Amino acid sequence: MTPGALSVRTLLALAAAFTLGALPWGLWIGLARGIDVRKHGSGNLGATNVYRTLGPALGWLVFGLDALKGALAVVACGWIAGEAFPGGRAGAGLAGALCAVLGHVFTPFAGFRGGKGVATSAGAMLAVAPVACSLALACFVAGAALTQRISAGSIAAALSFPVFLWCVPFASAGRGAAVIGSLVSLLILLRHLPNIRRLLAGTEPTFAFRRPPEASPPARPENRP
Repeated sequence: MTPGALSVRTLLALAAAFTLGALPWGLWIGLARGIDVRKHGSGNLGATNVYRTLGPALGWLVFGLDALKGALAVVACGWIAGEAFPGGRAGAGLAGALCAVLGHVFTPFAGFRGGKGVATSAGAMLAVAPVACSLALACFVAGAALTQRISAGSIAAALSFPVFLWCVPFASAGRGAAVIGSLVSLLILLRHLPNIRRLLAGTEPTFAFRRPPEASPPARPENRP
């Protein structure tokens, strides 16, 4: 295979990972229900805002789809790029993880304004560093449960994930995974800067896991009084 063909294959692999990550499931599922989630709640396309706006079932569905696209991006990038990618399929998978998160955060399907990357990062990094990611997800659950704030859980996971990758031998997946994981965590923290300010000010809203949705599709004429 010629160097030119390798370059094209590498670009196709990275583009596929970015495109998978960019799929705005929160937006599309909301629009299917007649609601643009960008006009409700935080205006975010992630699972938390969908949960608040459209209810738990669709919120969890979006979380699952966002996580799945992150994992698929890792697999697809490794499969398309193959061993010719620097670092082989494993290196391609790492690059795919980062591209997927960037695609979710800066999705071209929604004016380059996507979600905060938590669910997509979870799916991608579970495929890359499952032990460290599982430990970080445990920190997420603990942080969210103790504070009743999803943002606090997300921040706890983003802060702890690089620690697990770099400092816990049985959780590390190698230097490449540690570098990519740290970059992903940094991106999540940057996306949560407004939340961090509100947490410090004591104005961050709590998250009620059984809270009814804030908005619902318009009632059909036959159902109106």
